[in-house]
Amino acid sequence: MNDTERIQYTTEKMDRIKDKVQQLIEIVKELETDFPGRHFTLDGHLVGSIGEVIASYFYGIELYAASAVAHDGEVDGKKVQIKITQQEDIVINHEPDYLIALYLNKNGSVYEIYNGPGKPPWDSSSKRDSHNNRHMRVNKLMQLDQQVKSDMRIKSIHPIEKMKAQYKNKR
Repeated sequence: MNDTERIQYTTEKMDRIKDKVQQLIEIVKELETDFPGRHFTLDGHLVGSIGEVIASYFYGIELYAASAVAHDGEVDGKKVQIKITQQEDIVINHEPDYLIALYLNKNGSVYEIYNGPGKPPWDSSSKRDSHNNRHMRVNKLMQLDQQVKSDMRIKSIHPIEKMKAQYKNKR
């Protein structure tokens, strides 16, 4: 991608995405009211793409083409896997060089759960499913994040708040 094709991630675009996510969350609430017992969480490709563009903004990550294997982008020569969740865990299926895990609160705010080398979360994942995907709990990632030295993090170019337990979405 050359400079004329590069997407510009601006504060205005991030404000718009937050507004659109809040609209989607309101639609989810309406659907869950209309269909009690069903969960209409914003997962999969939609939330994944939201996480990738948000991470690109906060960390200056140059994103790869969608659905690239193992990593979503690169910054300062570091290959990065980006994950975002609204729930209690994230799922990865390849050990990343670096991992940025984000949390999407139901008010549209995004918080950093984990930022650092991919090996510690990969090695400490609690379970594997039938597809050999590894599941990592948000609480465990928050603990692992506290052990990451500052020189091992992907540097943010815009401030992002660290995840706290009280920011978790209520069911």
